[in-house]
Amino acid sequence: MKPHLILDNHFRTRDELFRAETFEALGTLCEIHGGRDAPMPRDEIQALLPEAAFYVASRPELSAEDIAGAPKLRASIEVAGAFRDGLDYESCFDRGIEVLSCSPGFRNSVAEMTLAMVLAGGRGLVDEHEAFRTGTERWLDDRPDSDFSLYRQTVGFIGFGQIARETHRLMAPFSPEVMAFDPYLTEAGDGVRLVDLPTLVSSCRVVVLAAVPSEDTRGLLSAQLIDQLQPGALVVVISRAWCADFPALIAAAQSGRIRVATDVFPDEPVGDTDPIRASRNVILSPHRAAAVPGGRQLIGDMILHDVAAILDGRPERQLKPAHPDMVKGLVSAQQKLGGMPNT
Repeated sequence: MKPHLILDNHFRTRDELFRAETFEALGTLCEIHGGRDAPMPRDEIQALLPEAAFYVASRPELSAEDIAGAPKLRASIEVAGAFRDGLDYESCFDRGIEVLSCSPGFRNSVAEMTLAMVLAGGRGLVDEHEAFRTGTERWLDDRPDSDFSLYRQTVGFIGFGQIARETHRLMAPFSPEVMAFDPYLTEAGDGVRLVDLPTLVSSCRVVVLAAVPSEDTRGLLSAQLIDQLQPGALVVVISRAWCADFPALIAAAQSGRIRVATDVFPDEPVGDTDPIRASRNVILSPHRAAAVPGGRQLIGDMILHDVAAILDGRPERQLKPAHPDMVKGLVSAQQKLGGMPNT
């Protein structure tokens, strides 16, 4: 008899998460319940829990009582993009139930967007596009006051997780000099030098803010550090605005000292009259770094891999495990970030 898997994927669609062949392969491993593009009724989930080995949901909600009534449960997997409240993490840890996040499944699409924002910001692509509208484009102009090449450029990553690592891989043909700040790492691999944060912000022409939002990373790129950015630096904010002093960052761009490209904002959606819409030296993207057809289907591949690994007794995981000493800070940050889902 195949193990049972509850799939309550809404707000995400099934096809958003799974390629057809991936979902079919998952169905050969497990008896899948749900997978509809609508919320599963709570009473249906609770009726399935006693036989469920896997619970996959956009926002898993399990109380200590629910977990006690799910003796076969081996893993809870969230598919929104972050650990949130609603799950009794302590009960899961006490029972040895794995708690996994799909956040690594965004790495390809978000890294691709990060590279696009770096190239657009460095080469002045958006500026000259807008200049065309007013007849002020500068033909054959090097724009030495603002533009730069990514080739052999200094690039710094604040946070060196999977998205940053994939971005670094995509940048390899440009032979950049790469630095990273990540207090959770003791080594970052070939071609990346771990440095302290002041060294990174003062040394790098490109700074990519890719830190995971937690209580420890709130305002990590502070106003004081923003003042230490070199003139003409480009800051790409790809994780969450939570991790920067966002008003100070935008003010530095408006002054003309730096440029900013951001996919995220302190309040989303941005208000129609928000001054950032008219800010100079800022490239704006409406939280869509992962929003491209097929851009999230790596999540389904990872779910398939990890479900198979758990059933086979193999330790390797592609999804992100929750760690007892860190998950509270991650959940707390998500509560304060508001209702906008990670995409």
